[in-house]
Amino acid sequence: MRTELKQEEKVILITRPHWFTIILPVLIGLAGIAGGIALSAFGLVFGGIPLAFILILYTGYRILERQKNIWAVTNLRVIDEEGVFSSDTKESPLDKINNVSYSQSFWGKIFGFGKVDIQTAAEIGETTYNNVESPGKLKDAITTMQEEYKKIQMKRQAKEFADAIGNSNDNDIGTELEKLNQLKEKGVITDEEFQAGKKKLLE
Repeated sequence: MRTELKQEEKVILITRPHWFTIILPVLIGLAGIAGGIALSAFGLVFGGIPLAFILILYTGYRILERQKNIWAVTNLRVIDEEGVFSSDTKESPLDKINNVSYSQSFWGKIFGFGKVDIQTAAEIGETTYNNVESPGKLKDAITTMQEEYKKIQMKRQAKEFADAIGNSNDNDIGTELEKLNQLKEKGVITDEEFQAGKKKLLE
């Protein structure tokens, strides 16, 4: 994976396009080798060798392209990388993803590939990943990490709330009230919780 991970970020799953996407390029490469040998056998060495070389290069490029085209799920985001000589990277933060679903055709169920749709609150809206290897695993990894991310955020917010209404003897009450107000403005705590925290600070 070429994307640099953030601090405390870890990769949960990496998947890529299914192997069937390179079947045709491999067949073309094999046909190029066979054609090159056949042309060489008829004395057309200067025609057969370049043909075989070009088609083998094409096959190698497509295999490398599949290796570089990945979808990675971390504990913070979903990363979509593609490109061989260049790099095109897109990412969807877990807290911006509204819905994840996947579908498989008849052949997709048999061979293990399908389509994954991700709906986000960001400007890109909906993103579709086609020909995904094990699409169910990708979908499950995203939803599992979303749940873990929410739990971590809730713990962090609970700590902020507890710190804000903690022992005010060592802290400036005005500062703690401002922290409480910020939590209320962010929607972390309700107005009732704000009033209860404020009352405790002023006791």
